Formats: sequence, C-alpha cells, structure tokens
Amino acid sequence: MKLQPQELVQEGFMLMDELEHQDLMPFIQRYIKKGTQATILYYVANILMMGLVVGLLIRFSKAGFADAFAHFAYGVTLAFLLIPVHEYIHALAYKSQGAKQTSYDANLRKFYFMAMADQFVANRREFQIVALAPFVVISLMLTILLFIVPGVWMVTVAGAMLTHTSMCSGDFGLLSYLDVHRDKEMVTYDDKAAGRSYFYGK
Repeated sequence: MKLQPQELVQEGFMLMDELEHQDLMPFIQRYIKKGTQATILYYVANILMMGLVVGLLIRFSKAGFADAFAHFAYGVTLAFLLIPVHEYIHALAYKSQGAKQTSYDANLRKFYFMAMADQFVANRREFQIVALAPFVVISLMLTILLFIVPGVWMVTVAGAMLTHTSMCSGDFGLLSYLDVHRDKEMVTYDDKAAGRSYFYGK
C-alpha cells in the first residue's frame, strides 16, 4: 500500500488497536481462540498433521517404537531450526509487497520471533500474503520431502510439519484478528523504534 502512517487519519482510518511486541502472545492467544476462517484453517491443518504423524508412528513402530519416536524428535528439532527460514520468508513476502526495510525481533524468554517492515502500511490482502507465505512455502517443501525420504525418515518430516504448523499460531492469530474485523477496511504497520504494531480501520 502506498499510504504512509501519518496519512492514515486524513484518509479516514481510525486507530483500532496497538500491539506491544512484548505482549504479542496474549494477543495471539485471544484471537487464535476465535471461530474465524483463519483459526479454522489453522486447527484443521494441525489435525491433519497430527493424523499423519500418528499414522506414520503406528506404521513404523512395528519395527521399533523407540526408533520411530526418535525420528519424530528429529522432526521437532528440524522445525525449530526452520524458524530463521520462516522469518526470512516473511521478510521476502514484505519486500514482494513493496516494503523497503525489513528487520527481525525475538524474545527467547517469551518464545516469539517476528519479521517487521518498519513504517510499511499493509492492507488486508498484502498482510495475508505476508502472514501465510512461510506456512505455505515450508509446508509445500516438507510435503515434497515427505515423498522423497526413505522409510522411517518420513516420521521426521511429518514431525517437522506438525511442529511448524503449530508454531504458526502467531501468523494465524493475526489473520484471525483481521477476520474479526472483516466488516472494515483494515491496514496495519510496524513501528520498530516503539516496539509496536498498529491496526487501523474504516
């Protein structure tokens, strides 16, 4: 979107919410529980991934449950290693929508990671692309990998798929917030210096 933050009010937008980055998780937890299109997609994806993991564990545990579970643990570890890739995809998606500056923030104690585009005003469609890009790209890559790896390593890939999907709650929580306000034209932008994100609607 070509609007600047300081132009939003004169264009008829009103401030709806301010999100402190330090308080990201309570905000996400509130909206990930709403019955929106975003949360339905999130929970369906998790249920499908859980079914895949359980099915593969049953299949390969016949040759040794300990080995099958160890491969699942490898998958969980792989998902954590994919966090930088996840955030980098967010940044690339921001740039694809016109953002000039991107950066990253993390809080290991509260376990959140985020990519930001400082002062870049994104409309609903642009933000949806940014939010969904890592989920779509990484899920697709892992799905392809699932059909390539041999035997019990399928459990590893499935474990990574399940863990990564569950860790996308922040993205889907923000999309759920937009769904809650689907009756309004919504825009959002990050203020890196203030450590906040702002949501405007009209």
